[in-house]
Amino acid sequence: MSSGHKTMTGFLTVICGLILAIVGLLMNWPLWVWTVIAVLLLTGSALTARAVGPSHGPIPPDRTLEPDLPVPEPERWECVVSEVALPSAVPDYDFLFSATIRWCPGHSSADAPYVNPGALAVDAVLDRARRITATQPPHRSSLAQHQLNGALGTMAADSTGRVKALAEDVTLRLTEADMERLRKLSTVRKDEEVWEHERNYERNKRAYLGEDVFKDPGSAVVWWMAKNDDHIEKAVNLIGPLAQLSSAANNTEIPERFRHLVSDLPPEREPAWGESRPAPDDLFYDGSFHTTRGFEEASVADLFERAMDLLRLDEDSDGRAMLGRRIADALRAQGFADIAEEVRQRFDEPPPPPEPDLGPGTFGSVGETA
Repeated sequence: MSSGHKTMTGFLTVICGLILAIVGLLMNWPLWVWTVIAVLLLTGSALTARAVGPSHGPIPPDRTLEPDLPVPEPERWECVVSEVALPSAVPDYDFLFSATIRWCPGHSSADAPYVNPGALAVDAVLDRARRITATQPPHRSSLAQHQLNGALGTMAADSTGRVKALAEDVTLRLTEADMERLRKLSTVRKDEEVWEHERNYERNKRAYLGEDVFKDPGSAVVWWMAKNDDHIEKAVNLIGPLAQLSSAANNTEIPERFRHLVSDLPPEREPAWGESRPAPDDLFYDGSFHTTRGFEEASVADLFERAMDLLRLDEDSDGRAMLGRRIADALRAQGFADIAEEVRQRFDEPPPPPEPDLGPGTFGSVGETA
């Protein structure tokens, strides 16, 4: 009996029971009548269900002539390859490839020769893996392994079309010896790169100091003043040491005009025959400046004048006047007002007006007047 038949039978039984109950209540039946009616109602329902239900089971008789056979398990074609050497992007560093290879037969004609499908499947998978590993560096074996898992996870036909194959559980690694070599090469390469950068930095620094800063004493003084522009007096006192550094950096003798500013110099050689010796009090002498006062007796303005001569600033140049003005302002800010005024008067005063050109006629007129 189906579920629909059971529902209909139950529905009719309930309706009949309700009708009989209403009639019995109206006619006031005794208790034994109710018992008989209930037994009759249940018996009738059972007989009706049996009469309405199907005469056979859920499976038709024509379908039960043969017994059910067990479903055979599908045939599984697979093999495992282990530690197969595959090339990497670097010679002599091979990957070791391991995987489980699965395959199924492809489409082939009836008269095709018999083949070994397992060997074709392994060769097809290794060929696909070789094309990928040959482009990967050996120290990226983990990344190459994930790429192989994705590329070989699709069932693809081999070159003959006889089998379709894929690979699972792919592992790719290097030997321990190769890993140790790669670690050493990486460490050496990184150290060499750092050393090369340090050497370039040292070379550039030497070139900057030798070819720019200490090219000559004037450049050394300007470099020191650019870094310490508020210590002018100290710059004047360092002219000698800076000249000595410049000469040492260029492998040359200290210029004669700076020798008196450098202490601990070797004794001066005797002049050759016909060569004149400079006067002992000519401590400041060159083509543009000459004073017979000693270093200790020179004033601050004299020292600044000497420094400007070393910087090759012409007497009438604007640079000399501007530098003198700044030096005077710096001295005045440090509380040396008298020295600042002396420096300003020497370097920042406008040049005197030119004298009138007295021609011959002028002298003649003077003589005639006299």
